[in-house]
Amino acid sequence: MQLDKTSYYDLSIFNRDEEYSLFGRLDFTITAGGREHLRQLFTKPLQDIKAIQQRQDALKYIISLQGQWPSVITNGTIVVVENYLEAQIDPISNTEGLGLYIQTALHKTVYAPDFKHIKFAFAEVLNLIRGFNEFVRVFNSDQAPQVLKVLLDRAARLLNQPDFATILQADEEGKIHAANILRFDSYMRKRNRKILLELISLYHQLDAFYAMAKAVNHHKLNFPTLLDHAHPVIKAKQLYHVILDQPVAYDMELNQATNFMFLTGANMAGKTTFIRAVGIAVFLAHIGMGVPAEQMELSFFHGIFSNIQVQDNIFKGESYFYNEVQRIKNTIIQINNGKNWLVLIDEMFKGTNVEDARNCSLAVIRGLLKSSNCLFILSTHLYEVAEELKNESKIQFKYFESQVIEDDLHFTYLLRDGIAKEKIGYLILRREKVLDLLEQIK
Repeated sequence: MQLDKTSYYDLSIFNRDEEYSLFGRLDFTITAGGREHLRQLFTKPLQDIKAIQQRQDALKYIISLQGQWPSVITNGTIVVVENYLEAQIDPISNTEGLGLYIQTALHKTVYAPDFKHIKFAFAEVLNLIRGFNEFVRVFNSDQAPQVLKVLLDRAARLLNQPDFATILQADEEGKIHAANILRFDSYMRKRNRKILLELISLYHQLDAFYAMAKAVNHHKLNFPTLLDHAHPVIKAKQLYHVILDQPVAYDMELNQATNFMFLTGANMAGKTTFIRAVGIAVFLAHIGMGVPAEQMELSFFHGIFSNIQVQDNIFKGESYFYNEVQRIKNTIIQINNGKNWLVLIDEMFKGTNVEDARNCSLAVIRGLLKSSNCLFILSTHLYEVAEELKNESKIQFKYFESQVIEDDLHFTYLLRDGIAKEKIGYLILRREKVLDLLEQIK
């Protein structure tokens, strides 16, 4: 699957304000490197059903053993060991005999600050090795999914070092004294530096997968079923927007017979939120995660293309409408490749007059209806457009309900079959006292 930068922004997968982004909401990593690897997983959705299922299996496996995840490795462990390996402190040159004890005495007196740093850091080196031994013991079984087994098999090979065995034995026998710390420090930084760095890299990857598993548990997400269908389909029960604190859930279905959802309803009634909820769920499915729905079945999509937050460009002298047209043009070019796409369009052609917007919208929608390899969700304020399209069998008309009660506006956030009738702009002007303020102008 692929998304362009605009679609990532439209769906708030990434956002300058991380608190309101999908990535920020699902980021449970504990290390900076893990967070960066998780970001890479979000920017590279998987490319076939098999890869998605393998990622799902890996996350389910981690969830089943979550209580045994080695806690001895912490963010502090990773930071300290990284700094330790970059420290500008020369390891001792003589690790045996009288020379070792002479250098130990010097380090404890003349080079005391350096020795304290090495002693403190070496405790975390031990934690890293202990933690990875625990990873291999608990997680690297015959039942481990291939995605994880590749990482854990590599960790097992890296741990199979004579120096590591010597250090762990000394630790068990209570022999981690000053002389041995300096001896083992020399072993680590002279002979095993690259191995420790690779273990850290492996932990970053494990941290990212563990974060995805924790997010599935924390947000009570459910793994979707991927259908090997030639034509695209989405069927979801109680799907909701995972970024919202109190979301409303919806049942929805798009398939080859009715591949175009036409949404109407007042501003703030829930159209844009619903469109994003569907896009986010499809995206999460394609990075192997659970989705915010009780149940979900969907085919593999080659991409998501959105047209939600079009902006003008005053530096290029481009109007809002011009950029709307360019985005629609790019959409048509992109999806005309025979592959399966999910296309999300919110309030098309806002940048021109009503009559022009109506004609442009009809032309685009009728053209898009020719596609048999895409699913479309489109919202509009132009209810008149729906009247022109009501005989199109591939369109399902849905609207978000709003009610006027005692001259006040109420949103139910319910998704109904049909076309909205409410035109509430004038009501909002009156409710917000704009009309009263206009009367006061002198």
